[in-house]
Amino acid sequence: MKNERAADILREIFLQAVDSARPGPVIPPALPEKPRGRCVVIGAGKASASMAAAVDAAWPDVDISGVVVTRYGHAVPAGRIRILEAAHPVADAMSEQAAMQIIEALRGLTSDDLVLALISGGGSALMALPLPGLTLADKQSITRSLLHSGAGIGEMNLVRRHLSAVKGGRLAALARPARIVSLIISDVPGDNPADVASGPTVAADSTPADALKILQRYAIPVPESVRQLLLQPQTAAIDPPDAVVRLVATPAMALQAAAAAARDRGITPMILGDAIEGESREAAVVMAGIARSVKRYGHPLTGPAVLLSGGETTVTVTGGRAGKGGRNTEFLLSLACALNGESGVWAIAGDTDGIDGTEDAAGALIYPDTLARGRDSGLNAAAFLDDHDSYSFFHATGDLLVTGPTLTNVNDIRAILIA
Repeated sequence: MKNERAADILREIFLQAVDSARPGPVIPPALPEKPRGRCVVIGAGKASASMAAAVDAAWPDVDISGVVVTRYGHAVPAGRIRILEAAHPVADAMSEQAAMQIIEALRGLTSDDLVLALISGGGSALMALPLPGLTLADKQSITRSLLHSGAGIGEMNLVRRHLSAVKGGRLAALARPARIVSLIISDVPGDNPADVASGPTVAADSTPADALKILQRYAIPVPESVRQLLLQPQTAAIDPPDAVVRLVATPAMALQAAAAAARDRGITPMILGDAIEGESREAAVVMAGIARSVKRYGHPLTGPAVLLSGGETTVTVTGGRAGKGGRNTEFLLSLACALNGESGVWAIAGDTDGIDGTEDAAGALIYPDTLARGRDSGLNAAAFLDDHDSYSFFHATGDLLVTGPTLTNVNDIRAILIA
């Protein structure tokens, strides 16, 4: 199989996974019974604007209003629902303003009203209102440290949940006495609704002490105001008795769509898991070993095959120069190094929201000749990997995967094609 054909197949598999999670098709079937009164739409996340647009289009005969916040550059018109933009992955002043405007939208509700909460990954940063006694700067500092620590997304969101005035179900409590229905696009391993956007409409299943332990585990500098807050018992929010939570798109669903795309092209898929975590470069070494087994021995698959996986790996930045790149490009550069030019193996990895880390690419692709082409251009792949500069390597080789914002987010999709 030629590189061009392999790349076309991998892109088609990735994009079919993304398409399966687009809000336009998945939101309308998940909508609840229409309210007798008003419908107030609130939400936060990278997919929230497109989710809101789907609701507005599906219910033209309902009295709808509301406000949602998404990442800068991810906004789309949503009719009667106001769209705000804020920063990701570290909150900014607009994140705080968005939280306050969402709270304001929940005032004066009655039992005849419905609150639709549209929640997706990224909401932890996009809607950030610190608890009394804390500042936005406190949360920003801790978030930056966690992002470089190697902490998993579940651990990060647990900490942020216990520093927030709107997470851990607190936003749902403000919706009373209205009925509240949460429609969630999951981007977290395990699909725990309390972890998506730190669970603004789902009661916390953890304690402040748990958050402090995570900060200590990763040696995160803790401001005294934060330490004192986490040493105090917090009153947990309680889910309203009639609250409804619906997962409308998940990593597992996206992987099933990717598998179907592979089968349509005569390729045997194997889903390795939708909740893979750990260091990106280490996960790549493991998957390189599996790919070699398939290639050389036909185990556990034979013939043209593709290994599919999802979840969220991490990148721990320790010393040296921290270059440009995210967990997907780091995974791929490590995979290329581990495969070391293995013939008949190609791979793609990308974040389904279209942005890997903070750069302008969703991820990248690798080929059997990736390292050789890099060497021909004077690039030492191992050195770029050590510097966490994977984006720069793939930018130089022309192998970045650029989709632009996809307006959804079910985390990462990785596919290793073996022929």
